[in-house]
Amino acid sequence: MKFLQDYPKEVKVFLIASLVNATGSALMWPLVTMYVFDELGRSMKDAALVIVIQSLGGIAGQLLGGSLYHKVGVKHLIVGGLAMNALALFALPAASGNWHMFMVVMGLVGLFNSMSQPAIQAFVGFRFAERRGELFNVIYVANNIGVALGTGLSGVLADLSYMLSFVMNGLTSAIFAVFFLVYLRKIGNAPAHNELQQRSRHRDQSGWKLMGNTRIYLYMALGSMFLLLGNSVWNTGVSPFIISEGWSKSLYSFLWTLNGILIFAAQPLVSLIKRWFAGTSTAQMTASAVFYLSGYAVILLMPSYPGMVLAMVLATLGEMLISPATPAFISDYAGRNAPFYLGLSGGIGAAGRVIGPYLMGSLYDTGGLAPTGWLACGMAVLAVGFFIVHAYVNRSARTLEQNTV
Repeated sequence: MKFLQDYPKEVKVFLIASLVNATGSALMWPLVTMYVFDELGRSMKDAALVIVIQSLGGIAGQLLGGSLYHKVGVKHLIVGGLAMNALALFALPAASGNWHMFMVVMGLVGLFNSMSQPAIQAFVGFRFAERRGELFNVIYVANNIGVALGTGLSGVLADLSYMLSFVMNGLTSAIFAVFFLVYLRKIGNAPAHNELQQRSRHRDQSGWKLMGNTRIYLYMALGSMFLLLGNSVWNTGVSPFIISEGWSKSLYSFLWTLNGILIFAAQPLVSLIKRWFAGTSTAQMTASAVFYLSGYAVILLMPSYPGMVLAMVLATLGEMLISPATPAFISDYAGRNAPFYLGLSGGIGAAGRVIGPYLMGSLYDTGGLAPTGWLACGMAVLAVGFFIVHAYVNRSARTLEQNTV
């Protein structure tokens, strides 16, 4: 991480702001199911429904955010999305008295929170084009440090008040919105910001026409979708297995603590992997799926706690490879249309997170851990295949044409 010293001060400030926002976001998401079941007295089925609605809102937000980037401008989209997310979070206490209103507000939280994500990724890709690959990775690490801090604080805040966690999330989102408002005004006339201003010089292509360029996003997005679907094995396979075996629930929490530690501590190892056999973003995607597949295979072959630990190590290495690789590829190859493709691929990929828990839960109810592990392995194999296709169809193209008139 020493190369951060070479970046200007604005990058370091941006990373701090991202970490604070990630910390706030992590205060809420682990508690939603507990809040619905414990505080509101609803069933686990209702709790799962809220998560699905929030996830569907997130998919819509990804698609909407990518489509609106050049239409409304980066400042209005990022600041507006974060501000509306903060308002939705502040509205949760009032909405909790009405179940249907609570579900609507949770959908809006998912929508507005995700709407700013492709815009922020595209902004980073445009603003820091020469080193965006490594910067995407640093932002990913910073966000996961925030997630580790937030999940650790969430339990403490929940003991005081669930709503305190939601309000604190809203405050961090509002702070992030103010940061971007000041930041984007400050750099509005900077030379490095010129690429963000090109929308006035071009006639935007329609979304349907952009979707026709499938080699940029489709195979990569489907690979990500299958990985996210398979990754549901941790929540709806490994988690109930640990409980059914009579092991301590803290053992499951430790797996995610290990995930957070590795994301920071294993960066040198991931750098070696990239240097040895995954030097390009497409190779990193394929290698990521192979690591995920190896982790799921370990769950099948070693259904013991040491096996779960090894599986988490392998899956985390896969996560560390793919998370910065997908926005880096789109930023490198899609030019000014990167925001649209970031939102589209993110939305398609997130569908796996919606479908996965239901499929995994159904399989676990009928056969325990083994069928969920087999499904996860099958999804990882499909992901490997789609990432190989993605690399093949893009091999001959070093850059995409910039937006045509």
